[in-house]
Amino acid sequence: MKPRSHTWFGSLASVFWLLGFAQALAAQEAARFEGIQMLTNREVRLKLRAPSGLNFRIDASANLLDWNSLITLRSTGLNEHTDLAPPNFAARFYRALQVSDSNALTGDHLATADGEVVFHPINHATFVMRWNGKMIYNDPVGGASLFQSFPRADLILVSHSHGDHFNAATIEAVRGPNTTIIAPQAVYNGLSSALRSLTVVMANGARTNLLGLGIEAVPAYNLTTSNHLKGQGNGYVLTVGGKRIYMSGDTEDIPEMRALQGIDVAFVCMNIPFTMSVDKASSAVRDFRPKVIYPYHFRNQDSSMADLSRFKQRVGTDLDIEVRVRTWY
Repeated sequence: MKPRSHTWFGSLASVFWLLGFAQALAAQEAARFEGIQMLTNREVRLKLRAPSGLNFRIDASANLLDWNSLITLRSTGLNEHTDLAPPNFAARFYRALQVSDSNALTGDHLATADGEVVFHPINHATFVMRWNGKMIYNDPVGGASLFQSFPRADLILVSHSHGDHFNAATIEAVRGPNTTIIAPQAVYNGLSSALRSLTVVMANGARTNLLGLGIEAVPAYNLTTSNHLKGQGNGYVLTVGGKRIYMSGDTEDIPEMRALQGIDVAFVCMNIPFTMSVDKASSAVRDFRPKVIYPYHFRNQDSSMADLSRFKQRVGTDLDIEVRVRTWY
């Protein structure tokens, strides 16, 4: 799908140029960028005016030839999105395209050698991914109503047995007829016989391949408390089209996390007192150096939220790690 009209062009710095594109909509107000602003840290804030209730995808390019999708969003009229990657590029161009599929999953895109992955946060440690028409659910909890707008799961990953990560009734509500569940033994023990028949038990260090993707169960545990004992819970690393996606589960900054290699996207927990502090989380992230990091599971026991501004500051910009703060609560 190609954009039909230019909507904005301007210079924000002597070596940093942005070009905004938008697709014209037949018999409707055309989508257009109303603002493209470079922030003091050289990230870029986009403002897209588009008809409400329709899905739009924002793409970016460094050369006007090769485009990557950033995000698919459902328009609320005037939409804002901050692109965190521009500090790594000499030039950055943008376009917005209407997505004709009304059931398209909204969220951030990851380009792989075998199709795009789209990430959509739900709440706390729960999110969904879509890849090549397959739906992957991570730690689905909260009841059926949270997932009514999403297709049923093809794959469900459950990290451990605590109630903010595992709820058998929710799994029953979101599973499809051919769903596979990946879980540690403690979760398997809490499933009905029907759900057990769909479940592959994986312990730390186990690997398998399903649905065309690789799955590795990695350790997730506490070093300083007994909230999560070693060997009882999993983090997961998915390999999708050559990209590696890490979900930490509930853990502290364990040596196994710090030793991870080649991670493209990471979801890392941080809360007090159950997992780890912002400082420990940022230190671990700087050690294993994912290309993109999503802080998640950041509500503390007292219902306050972890200081994500501090997390981003502590991760820094010198290692080219992109910190993406999204809405989880």
